Amino acid sequence: MSDILEQLVGLLGAKSVLVGDDISARNVSYWDNSPLLAMAIVRPESTEDLAAVMALCHQQGQNLVPQGGRTNLVESCLSTADDIIISLEKMNNIVSLDEVNYTVTVEAGLILETLQNTLAESHLMFPMDFGARGSCTIGGILATNAGGTMVLKYGMARALLLGVEVVLPDGTIISSLNESLKNNTGYDLNNLFCGSEGTLGVITKAVLRLWDQPMSRSTALLACDSFENLTTLLKTFQSRLPGGLSAYEVMWNEYFKLNASSLMPGREPIASDYNYYVLAEYAGGDQALDGEAFNAVLESAFEQSLIVDGVVVKTESEREELWQIRDNPEPLEHSRGEWACFDVSLKISSMESFTDQLKAQVDGYSQVNEVYIYGHLGDGNLHLAIWAEREGQPFIEDIELLVYTLVKKFSGSISAEHGIGLEKRKWLSYSRSQNELALMRRIKTTFDPAEMMNFGKILQ
Repeated sequence: MSDILEQLVGLLGAKSVLVGDDISARNVSYWDNSPLLAMAIVRPESTEDLAAVMALCHQQGQNLVPQGGRTNLVESCLSTADDIIISLEKMNNIVSLDEVNYTVTVEAGLILETLQNTLAESHLMFPMDFGARGSCTIGGILATNAGGTMVLKYGMARALLLGVEVVLPDGTIISSLNESLKNNTGYDLNNLFCGSEGTLGVITKAVLRLWDQPMSRSTALLACDSFENLTTLLKTFQSRLPGGLSAYEVMWNEYFKLNASSLMPGREPIASDYNYYVLAEYAGGDQALDGEAFNAVLESAFEQSLIVDGVVVKTESEREELWQIRDNPEPLEHSRGEWACFDVSLKISSMESFTDQLKAQVDGYSQVNEVYIYGHLGDGNLHLAIWAEREGQPFIEDIELLVYTLVKKFSGSISAEHGIGLEKRKWLSYSRSQNELALMRRIKTTFDPAEMMNFGKILQ
């Protein structure tokens, strides 16, 4: 055992420093079943433990890679055999719950679904959700400024964060666990560390905003024949149900057809030959009144021909089935060949032109079989999955150049909610100016001059 590993064992105990088979038994990520690589995985039980670990590693110039649930999509926490992984899996407690002020203080290793289930007992919710809820951690959510299906109403992770506790690369503990809704006292440290992907330090605790669980929920799957009707329908929902629309998820025809036929063969909820499909959801406080208001909007939309077909959910099981069509990645994953997947944001007014030009350019690329488009249209977020039956890295690189060049042309962002990591860093200049990138590098150097924290992520 190397000298630094012996010292880590001395700090934390042998059970908190994993090596050898205990590392390789874990997967690289949800998406990559290869054995995890690292010199060691350290599992501190307290902020003070972590501070001691990071101070030691700082003194010895040892690279550290913070990891949460390993479900991110841009290699934000990819490690090598020379890295030491920091896992906060033992720091997974709810520290305090303040029902009066609608806040909860948690340790960063807490699993999202555990928090959701605990809050439900008090009829409260942390309004963030996605398919990885059973494995993703609060620390990972904050480190990547995650989004999810309720961004339209509640915002991304930054909008839900009131305070943080962070350990800097040299072991310094910064405790800024603000519990007030309004705090206008200088630089916003929350926003600095939220979205930094573990490159500036490690978030150990956080104060999160809570809401009451909605007393009602109305959900419908709707079909539109034009993009103009799609955006007019969104405006109609927002004007007629102000503040109540919690989701407006759109699926282009190809994506809906693939998932609906794969997940509900022979019993698709509506015909699969329309141009666009919308999964709209309205959350409120009175099921009878809210359902009546929701249905009134739908009736008006049908009369105006904004909607050409649709189905309104009657039971929770029906709702879950419709959300599976939107959320389940298995039909895409089971297709043989190579996938190029993207998470971009654009102005809603640019989306139709962007997708039309994308399809036209991709059609001229002989390898490509299909383009699948879906996403959180209400907040300007599109997901693209471009499939080629033939495999090969040149395909990925060519398609990335094509997509990100178009994103730049339309003044969009190369990342809407998944971060930068290793996968997108070479394209960061497509969404950020040289002055912005220079400032980011200065921030990185200020916090981590030795570049020991999550080396190579975000910035080249």
